[in-house]
Amino acid sequence: MTQNIYDDPDFFQGYSQMNRSIGGLDAAPEWPALKALLPSMHDLNVVDLGCGYGWFSRWASEHGAAQVLGLDVSEKMLERARETTAAANIRYERADLEHLDLPVCRFDLAYSSLALHYIKDLPGLFAHLYAALKPGSHFVFSIEHPIFMAPRNPGWLVDSDGHKRWPLDSYQMEGERVTHWLAEGVIKQHRTMGTLLNALIAAGFAIRHVNEWGPSDAQVAAQPALAEERERPMMMLVAVQR
Repeated sequence: MTQNIYDDPDFFQGYSQMNRSIGGLDAAPEWPALKALLPSMHDLNVVDLGCGYGWFSRWASEHGAAQVLGLDVSEKMLERARETTAAANIRYERADLEHLDLPVCRFDLAYSSLALHYIKDLPGLFAHLYAALKPGSHFVFSIEHPIFMAPRNPGWLVDSDGHKRWPLDSYQMEGERVTHWLAEGVIKQHRTMGTLLNALIAAGFAIRHVNEWGPSDAQVAAQPALAEERERPMMMLVAVQR
C-alpha cells in the first residue's frame, strides 16, 4: 500500500497551512500552465487521482464535467473534500493508487496533481489508466521533477559567491527516497525523466506535451520567493493521449 503520510496529524497540519491548501488552484503557481494542457471539460467523465481537498474535482464540475470521481488514500483529505463539496456530480472514494479497480473505457480525462511521485508501481498504474480511459481521451498530470527528487541533503548549497546550487545525489540510481518534508520519513519514488516518459509510452500513451515548469517573470515579480524555482525545475507537467 502507498504510504498514507497525509493522515499523519503533523503532516496534515503542516500541509493545511500551505498556500495551495488555503487558496486552492489559483494559489498553485503552476496551475495556469497545467490548465493550458487540459481539454474542454464539457460533458467529460473525469477521474482525479490523489484528489486531496477536491479543488480540481470541483473546478472540473464547475467547468462542465458530467461526472467526477475523486480518489485519495487519505481519509483526512477526503473528509475535507466532502465538507467543501456540494455538487451532486462529484463522488469521492478512498483508493490506493497502487491498487486501482477502475472500469474499462469509462473516463474521458484522468488528472493528477503532485501525487504520482509517491507511487512505486507507476508502470502498473499507467497500464491500468490506459485501460480505464476511452480511445482518444486525455491524461494530464504534474509530478515532482526527477532533479528535484534527487538532491544531496540539505538541498540548496551556497557557494563563496553567494550563488545557490542544487547538487544531485545519485540521479541515475532509481528507487525509494526518504525526505523530511512536513513530517519525518516521507517516502517518495525517484525515477529518471527517461524512465517516467518511457513508462507512459510503454503503456500505449502518445506524449503530447512536457513542461519542466518554472515561474514567469510576472509570477516572480508578484512572489519573489519563486525566483529560486528558476535554478532547477521543481516539477514536470505532462499531457498524454490514449
